[in-house]
Amino acid sequence: MSAAGIRALADSALGWVSENRDDFRLGEDALAPEADVNRSWKPLGELAQVCVTVQARTAPGTALHERAGRLLAFAWEQTREGALLLDLQRLEPAATYPLEIYAAFASAGLRHPGYDSYAALLAGTRSWRLTEQQPNRRLGLLNSARRCGLPVPDDAGAVLRRTWLGGLPEPWTFERAAGYTLTHVVFHLTDWGHDIGAVPDDVVAYLDDWLPPWLDTCLEDEQWDLSCELLAVAAALPSVPDPGMLSGAFAELSGVQDASGAIPEVGPGRTGRPVRRDFAGTYHSTLMAVFASALALARSGSPERPEVPS
Repeated sequence: MSAAGIRALADSALGWVSENRDDFRLGEDALAPEADVNRSWKPLGELAQVCVTVQARTAPGTALHERAGRLLAFAWEQTREGALLLDLQRLEPAATYPLEIYAAFASAGLRHPGYDSYAALLAGTRSWRLTEQQPNRRLGLLNSARRCGLPVPDDAGAVLRRTWLGGLPEPWTFERAAGYTLTHVVFHLTDWGHDIGAVPDDVVAYLDDWLPPWLDTCLEDEQWDLSCELLAVAAALPSVPDPGMLSGAFAELSGVQDASGAIPEVGPGRTGRPVRRDFAGTYHSTLMAVFASALALARSGSPERPEVPS
């Protein structure tokens, strides 16, 4: 698939996100203790992060750039310009996900002074510094703290070596859960693709060798969401992604994208598993297709043309 084809896939996918943006709205129960954050705050935070990356990796005036800007503004409005995140953090002072969501906005210059002050207070506590987390989650917290200008209590390189990817495991032990862990390790290290030099050389060499066959395996099993994340990883490393690999993978994703622009998380595969095409079953993979496309297009040096006003 050509750069124009990848751009068309991303334009269509982000168009679906725009058409379905009401499903990203926070409900009245956003601060309720019993609310499911995976159905409220998580999608909104993912929307914000993807839009931040798209804006940073596309040229002003292009369809992707302008639409991402509108969606980012919408997401920020949903948080009442950060005020709801402050309320959420006060209700759950030990929770790290409010900071991780806020960090996406902060990286785009969207700040709430009250949240900044409260986060600085929390970051200075022993409790916050000693919170026990899986290494992958710890890397996410470290990157979020850095983005917000807070103290970073641990060395990311040392934390990396406690992750599955950082240990350079036997490649045949790769499976779905490990795949999602390794993609997020790279996202946290590279600040969501902004710093392609942040991954150590031995890990880069390992991924250069093994990411292509892992991607082939995921595409064969119709793991579309994970395939998008692996494509984003390929575009977040110092080595330029193989054009043939990108072309073939994006062509497969384009083949499962429906007329509305949505991409399901998984296909039926060999087992005939059910394929969800509702919002919950498509929003993340559709966002990840946009994310991977924006990074891949930026790394390919493909020129972008501003939209011509009609």
